[in-house]
Amino acid sequence: MSWHVGEDELRAYARGELVPPLVWSADAHLTGCAECRARLAEVWDAGALDAAWERLDAELDAPRPGPFERLLVRLGVADHTARLLAATPVLRRSWLTAVTLLLVMSVLTAHGAHSDMVFLALAPLLPLAGVALSYGPALDPTYEMAVVAPVHGFRLLMIRTVAVLAAALGLSGLATLALPGYGLGALGWLLPALALTATGLALTPRFGPVLAPSVVGGAWVVLLLLARAQQGGGDRVLVPFTAAGQGVAAGVAALAAGLLFAVRDRFDRSHRSHRFHGGAV
Repeated sequence: MSWHVGEDELRAYARGELVPPLVWSADAHLTGCAECRARLAEVWDAGALDAAWERLDAELDAPRPGPFERLLVRLGVADHTARLLAATPVLRRSWLTAVTLLLVMSVLTAHGAHSDMVFLALAPLLPLAGVALSYGPALDPTYEMAVVAPVHGFRLLMIRTVAVLAAALGLSGLATLALPGYGLGALGWLLPALALTATGLALTPRFGPVLAPSVVGGAWVVLLLLARAQQGGGDRVLVPFTAAGQGVAAGVAALAAGLLFAVRDRFDRSHRSHRFHGGAV
C-alpha cells in the first residue's frame, strides 16, 4: 500500500478533530491498514477512550422518557417538571382506567334513572381522591425520592395537583357530554370539584394527606344526604347544584386557595419532619 495516513492527520483523528473529507479517507484506510492502526494506537489517548466509554455507558443506562413525558417536553414543559409530572403515581393506566370505568357506570346510571344527580355527586370526589393518592408517604411509592429531591414540597404538590386535575377534570368533562340532560346544569360538578380539592389541600398540613381528603369527601357526602333529605326526595336539583350552591362552592374554593397559599411553607416542614423522624432516609 503506497499511501498511509500522515502523523498529524492520525493525531487529529485520535482527538476527533479531523474534518471531512480527510476523516472519510482515514476511516476507509484504517479498516485495511494494520500499520496505520498500530501507529494510531500509539498516539491514542487512553484516558479519552475510557471517558468515551463512560459517557456511552451513562447514556445507555439513562432512563428513557415515556410518551407522556416526551409530549410534555414538546409542549414546552421543562425537562425536570415533565419528569415530575410523568412520575405522578395516579397518572398510571390502572388509575385512569378505573376513573374512566367509574364515570362510564355513572353515565349509564344517569341514563337509566333519567337523572344526573349520581354523576354530579360523584364527579367532584374524583379530583380529590386523585390528589390524595398522588402525595404523601402512605400512598405515594415515590415519596422517599420526593423527600430528598431539591424541590419545594409545595411546588411538587402543585405540579402533581395540576396533573391530577387535568386528567380527572378532562375525563369528567368528556363524560358530561354523554349525560342525558346535557347543558349548563350538567357542569354543576366543576365548582364543587375545585372547592373540595382546594379544601383538602389546605387541610393537608394539619390532618395529613390521607385524613384531610377523607374528611372533606365525607363532609361532601353528608351535605348531599342532608340536601336530599331536606327536599324530601323527587327529581329536583339538590341545593349544591343550584345557582346559590354554585356561588358558595366558588367562595369556598377561593377561600381554600388563599388558605393553601398561606400555609404553603408547612409542606416543606412536613417533608423535613418525615425525613428525620419517619425514616425516609
